[in-house]
Amino acid sequence: MDIFNEKTSAGVARLNLARWYNEVEAFGNDEFNKVLETFENHDITIISYFERRLTNASAESFNAKIKAFRTQFRGVGDIKFFMCRLATLYS
Repeated sequence: MDIFNEKTSAGVARLNLARWYNEVEAFGNDEFNKVLETFENHDITIISYFERRLTNASAESFNAKIKAFRTQFRGVGDIKFFMCRLATLYS
């Protein structure tokens, strides 16, 4: 099943995720149960991806740019100036 290339409704995505949860729980490995907890905490985001193909990649990219910009100046002394430069560069 090529789940990353096909759109799915929220109901189908939830059903498939619930089936996977059941399989992991039946496996009985504590380490996998920790992974399961993480997925359960983020299931809305996971289902949103399969429904609308939404990710946080653009936010992560922007965050990396801000960190690189901050590193270039070895910290931020004047917050107002820093925010002004960010707005100028990335708007």
